[in-house]
Formats: sequence, C-alpha cells, structure tokens
Amino acid sequence: MIRFEHTEHLLLLLLIPVLILLFKAVLRWKKTTIKKIGDERLVKQLIHGFSPRRYLTRFVVVLLSFGCLIIAAANLQSATQVEKINRQGIDIMIALDVSRSMLAEDIKPSRLEKSKQFISKLMNKLENDRVGLVIFAGRAYMQMPLTSDHTAAGLYVSNAGPDAVPTQGTVIGDALKVCNSGFNAKDKKYKAVVLITDGEDHDEEAVKMAKQLAQNGVVINTIGVGTAQGSPILNPITAESKRDLHGNIVISRLNEQELINIAHEASGTYQQLNDIETAVDKITEQFAGMEQKTIQDNSLLNYRSFFQWFLVLAFAGLAGELFISEKKKTP
Repeated sequence: MIRFEHTEHLLLLLLIPVLILLFKAVLRWKKTTIKKIGDERLVKQLIHGFSPRRYLTRFVVVLLSFGCLIIAAANLQSATQVEKINRQGIDIMIALDVSRSMLAEDIKPSRLEKSKQFISKLMNKLENDRVGLVIFAGRAYMQMPLTSDHTAAGLYVSNAGPDAVPTQGTVIGDALKVCNSGFNAKDKKYKAVVLITDGEDHDEEAVKMAKQLAQNGVVINTIGVGTAQGSPILNPITAESKRDLHGNIVISRLNEQELINIAHEASGTYQQLNDIETAVDKITEQFAGMEQKTIQDNSLLNYRSFFQWFLVLAFAGLAGELFISEKKKTP
C-alpha cells in the first residue's frame, strides 16, 4: 500500500501551473521588449549568443526540483508489514440532517453543530464498530460507506452542511433508503441506523421505510434536535430570518412524534438531544446489547519512507541548474 504521510503538502503542487504561466509571461515580455528596443534583426544579432532552448531547460529543471521537494515534504510511504485484526462489532450508518432548518439556534450553538458534537463523541466510543455517513436534506447522499477509519469519518462529519445538498427539505424516507443500501443485504442482524434530525417536514414514506428496514434486521435509533417552541432560521450570509410568502418569519420546530414512530417501528429508541453525554451513553448501551459479528481489518504496522530520494533528486536538480549556461556553444 502506497500513501503520503502529509497529504496537505501536496496542495503546493498547485503552484506549478502558476509558475508555468509566469514563465510564459516572461517570454512574452522579452519578445515585446525586443520589438520596443529598435530594429528587431539588429537586436537579435546583438543577443545571438543567447539560447532559448537552454533557458527553457533551466526552467524545467528548477520546476522538477520544486515538485520533488513537495513530494519529499509529503513523504511518500509504502507499508512493509500488514496484520489482520479480528474484532467484534456491528455496522452503524449515521444519517445526518443538513437542511437549513438545522441552522436554527433554539439549542446552542445550533442544531447542526450540536449534532456534529454528538456524532464526534459517539464515534469515540465505537472503537470496534464500522461507521458510515449519509447526509440529507431535499435528497439523501451516501457521504461515506462503512469503514473502521473513524478519523476519516470525523472529517466528513465536520465538513457536512446545507451547501453539501443542493435540494432543501427533509426527506427522512430517502435517507433511510440510502442507509439501507450501505449494509450487507445478506446480514439480517448486526445493523443499526442513527437518524439525527429535527424531523420538521412530514415525510409520509419515512415510517414505511422504517418498517422495511426492520424486516431487514436494521435497528433505527432516532435523535431529535431542536425544541417544541422552535426558532427562526437564520440565513448564514445575511443573518436575516427566513420568511414565508406572506412575509412572516418562519419558525422551525422539532417534530418528535414522527421520530418516535420511526424508532418504534424499527425496535430502536428515541432521544431528544439535550445532554450529549447522556444521549451517547444511552445509545452505546443499546448497541452493546445487540448481537455482534466478527469484523476483519488490515492493520498497517510499519511504513517505509522515500522522502530522502526525492530530496536527493531536488538538490541534484538545483545544483545542476547552476551549470546550465544560457549561452550557445560557439565553435
């Protein structure tokens, strides 16, 4: 397995096209300057010893050396030892509502941010389980399939927001359907969904889909985010409250009853997200009572680094560039 230890450094490779454009701009400037000086043929005779090809060669060598330095900083590695690890756990799909109603601030800092905090603490306690992520608003999307890499899952969760789903709304039924597609259809147990939403829009398909998932052995736990009193929905750009067609401020409220019905149909539990620690403890206790299956992972124990080879190439290129003359060889 090949990987880069510091992938963030690879973003510096985006500077290479910029340097190429700057080089082309310099070449155009030189041509324009030659024309401005006077007789073009006379000027070319005066600079006849200059070699454009050698000038280009020097630039290419410097550019390749720069690329090697970036790859060295990113540290290309290969795995030298792999160990298979067997552990007992279950498969858990987390369905996170990212509709604009989740930006309401009836719970602080907002419904969406508190949901992310809950997911983060939950994943910290799911060491032996595989986790997947579905985000939804007016449509549902598989953001990340089932994985044992909880660090990667955390990155996907932190980046989730209303802008990730172009269609607004709350299609809980569609979200449950996408979650179900992420499980192994052959398994009739070991599967759970954690649905996190304010349940604001009434989705008639949600309860029907919950029944279907229950028949496939999926337990659905619902987490209600928000309050019955509700809160206006603020536009994050204008900081103004959302209004209806008549100019009245729209109040978003938690729809608990639908979430209770969904959890009931799929042998799960419903909780209102007030205290994160309490909610996490209750749901992990429920998971612990489920039958576990053996999950196999390949654990990469050691990596061999190759950064030194790229450093050698980079310094050799930079040193060699000093000996490339821009003058033509004269007989």
